[in-house]
Amino acid sequence: MLRLCYFFRMTTRERFHALMNFQPVDRLPMIEWATWWDKTVQRWNAEGLPISDRYALYDHFGLDMYRQLWIDTIPGDAPVRPACHGAGICTDEKSYLAVKPHAFKRGAELRVNMDEWTRWTAEQQRGDCVTWITLMGFFWTPRDFLGIERHLYAFYDQPELMHRINADNADWMLDTLDAICAVGTPDFMTFAEDMSYNHGPMLSRELFEEFIAPYYRRVVPELNRRGIRVFMDSDGDVTDAIDWFAGVGVEGILPLERQAGVDLATLRAKQPTMRFIGHYDKMVMPHGEAAMRAEFERILPIMKQGGFIPSVDHQTHPGTSLDNYRTYLRLLREYAETGAPK
Repeated sequence: MLRLCYFFRMTTRERFHALMNFQPVDRLPMIEWATWWDKTVQRWNAEGLPISDRYALYDHFGLDMYRQLWIDTIPGDAPVRPACHGAGICTDEKSYLAVKPHAFKRGAELRVNMDEWTRWTAEQQRGDCVTWITLMGFFWTPRDFLGIERHLYAFYDQPELMHRINADNADWMLDTLDAICAVGTPDFMTFAEDMSYNHGPMLSRELFEEFIAPYYRRVVPELNRRGIRVFMDSDGDVTDAIDWFAGVGVEGILPLERQAGVDLATLRAKQPTMRFIGHYDKMVMPHGEAAMRAEFERILPIMKQGGFIPSVDHQTHPGTSLDNYRTYLRLLREYAETGAPK
């Protein structure tokens, strides 16, 4: 049955699942997994791009349709919201309990557009799109509540509070999965973590095992039971952390940032069955076709192995002109064909 892909075009959904199973595909998926920077789109609008909506841009650029449902632990309309890279919204268990009613929304209060999710699920079932959800992970969520600096101290100074937040988050995730999957089951999901920086993880493996791993071991089996592929979204150098993630059942990682020194061949050697998305060095894109082609050639051997969707290793940045991005897309189409595992 797999030989059919040599002669017939696969649907967007068939292609994703075959590739994630290390099976032959007609071509590699062509995606922009992260939304473009707003400043990038503003530049392109000034250079003649007539639209700015994320999914309209997918159609305009001829990309495969991957529809993402991002579900915030602390909803955007909450009266208290953590500032980006800010000081957090609580300091101790008392203040956490005071802000907790504004987070972890359930049932009718769950901040999800179910009508939109229903439409996306119908499109997914036709094979025309891949659907995925994003949930805030067990490193990210306490950081949102406590702020960056207090969060890192809390592993030592407030261990009970760290476990309380993550236990609440795990309970909420399981309830949220029930609600989402009652309408439609996503093809894959990402845990938003950003647990690493350009020199590796921001915590030790011992702290990961004590404070984070137990909660992944609660949630990941439920995702597996539902047939949802589990990806970790962490910026920075994940070379060490990839083994930690694999140990709690994570199947894939993105975005594999080159500027942090990530080398995909090294990761594949460490974890041969791990799936990957991203890794194309976004910083080469302003430098013309030769530089962009050389970057595709660098990752071509891994593309041919399967289990890897080449894509920009984070958001396409505003230093990339519209003409250069179109050159990138032309090369992406070429290598999606020549790099597909057969």
